Amino acid sequence: MRAKRAKVPLTGPDRRNVVVLAPVLDLKAAAPLADELIALRGTDITIDGTGVQRVGAQCLQVLLAARRTWAADRAEFAIVAASEQLQATATLLGTSAALFDSAEISL
Repeated sequence: MRAKRAKVPLTGPDRRNVVVLAPVLDLKAAAPLADELIALRGTDITIDGTGVQRVGAQCLQVLLAARRTWAADRAEFAIVAASEQLQATATLLGTSAALFDSAEISL
C-alpha cells in the first residue's frame, strides 16, 4: 500500500510535502515507501504517522535513512502525530530517539 501524498501550503509561495503513512508498514510497504520518499528528496517534508497500526523494522529503517538523508541535504524532515504503535515499535527497536529527536542526527 502506497503512502498518500498531499501538498499543504506554508507561508507564501512555499509548499511542504506531507506524506501520510499507510496503516500497515510491513515488508511489502518498505520499497514503495522508499520510492515515495526518494521522489521527494530535496524538499521539506512532513510525515504523518497518525494512522499507523503496525510497523516493521524495514519501514523503520526506511524512515531512519530518510531522516538522515534529509539532514545531510539540510532539508526539513518531521514526523508528526506518530501513532502509539509507531512510537512503541520505534522504542522497542531502540530507534525512537534517532527517529523522533532531531538533536540525535549528527553528520
